[in-house]
Amino acid sequence: MAAGNKDDSGRRRRRRFAVSVRTRIVATITVVITVGLFAVGLSVYLVERQRILEQVDARLHANLESAHFIVESPDPEAGPWASSSDALAVVVQRMSPDDNTGAMGLVNGVITFVPGFDLDLDLQYQGMFAAHVDRELDPGEAIIGTYAERGVAWRYLATTVSVEGSSAPEEVVFVMVYDLHAELAEFNEPVRMFVIASLIVIVVVAATGTIVATRLLRPLRQMRTTAERISAQNLNERLDIVGNDDVAELAETMNAMLDRIDAALDSQRQLLSDVGHELKTPITIVRGNIEVMNPDDPTDARETRALAMDELDRMADLVQDLAGAAALHGPRPIDPHAMDVAELLAQIARKASGIDGADVSVADAAGGTAMLDSARITQAMLQLAQNVVTHADGRMEIGVSDAGEHVQFWVRDFGPGVPEHAKSQIFERFHRGSNAADKPGSGLGLNIVQVIARAHGGTVRVADAVGGGAVFVLSLPRGAGPTAEPPPDGPVIPPRPPLPGPDPDPNPDPDPTPTPTR
Repeated sequence: MAAGNKDDSGRRRRRRFAVSVRTRIVATITVVITVGLFAVGLSVYLVERQRILEQVDARLHANLESAHFIVESPDPEAGPWASSSDALAVVVQRMSPDDNTGAMGLVNGVITFVPGFDLDLDLQYQGMFAAHVDRELDPGEAIIGTYAERGVAWRYLATTVSVEGSSAPEEVVFVMVYDLHAELAEFNEPVRMFVIASLIVIVVVAATGTIVATRLLRPLRQMRTTAERISAQNLNERLDIVGNDDVAELAETMNAMLDRIDAALDSQRQLLSDVGHELKTPITIVRGNIEVMNPDDPTDARETRALAMDELDRMADLVQDLAGAAALHGPRPIDPHAMDVAELLAQIARKASGIDGADVSVADAAGGTAMLDSARITQAMLQLAQNVVTHADGRMEIGVSDAGEHVQFWVRDFGPGVPEHAKSQIFERFHRGSNAADKPGSGLGLNIVQVIARAHGGTVRVADAVGGGAVFVLSLPRGAGPTAEPPPDGPVIPPRPPLPGPDPDPNPDPDPTPTPTR
């Protein structure tokens, strides 16, 4: 009891610290969506940022070409440039205005000219920037560079303007600037909108995933609750099958499993009850005779000993039959191979002839092969032959006939036959006929025959024979039913054979009962 409580507490602790399937599903979907949106947003941002920077450089190059054109093509009416400073003033005034830009003209490193109209970037008081340009620019050159100091990030064009024959100074500098922060800031608003929209999408996906996962996993929680209520004493619970999906198929599979477990437990309980009943009689007989035995009377002692040995032998036979029946419920009850059915019947006939009291004749045998376990089929047929010796006069006819996809092994006796009401019970475990009380046997023989037939995917039945007597028919598929397939690579556990019990249909095989020859 303490161990059970410990296991329960351990399960509760694991459940308390475990993350539910629903949470893992929703978290996984949310993380994937988040990573996907982040990757898309980052990719778009980097591409657009690079496009803006390349666009700024393209505009600076265009202004550089415009400055060169203005200097090299003076106004014909005004005549040639009087000085480099005059040319610089015109270049500054004629620059193409753009957003987030500024322009200035430097003479001897001092800001001398600014545009005559307002620009987004006013450079007339940027002495530090003018000194920076004056340091970086070599005479006669043009550069495009970046100025990132004092909290600003500017992309600028600086080019010398020189007019031949100009008065001093001969070289002056034209500067045009783009504010990169301001240029990129125009893209920040769409980025913020994308981030907000992404957050909304993530929240919606998480909420939708939670709702959908809750509905989809509800049957699994019901399965868990049902499984917790199920015990060996209560196997009546079954799962509700809702919908037509994988979860519904799982519920059907679990219900089928519960049916098999229920049937197995019923069979075990019936077996224990039957074994207890079968052992109770010989134990009572032995105990009663020993209690009344006179130990001083040698004759009484010998008779009691003989009786006790006989009852113990009967119990030993019962235990041996139980062990044989249990072997048929193991992981591999049969080992089928391709067998010639006529040759197998001949071997069975020779072995059956060795049974004390058996008079065996062989009917015409059908030909062909079938996937069968020869040892188990021989065991079943010899059990049927022993049944004829025990309950009939021992005269029998055995044969094998072709029934299309099935092969039928049969044993016909010439006894009184089987009453109609007993045909549905004769293969039950420990069933013994009303006239079999004085016959040897444990009542397991025919049940073992039924288990062997079912392990092959076939059936066994009893019917009235033409002319009197009974005929027992083993109808087996030529492919050996569920165990006919060759094993793939690696170990294979064959399907569990059907549980022993009465055949729900005493004549399940649609093929007619073979007519034995006389």
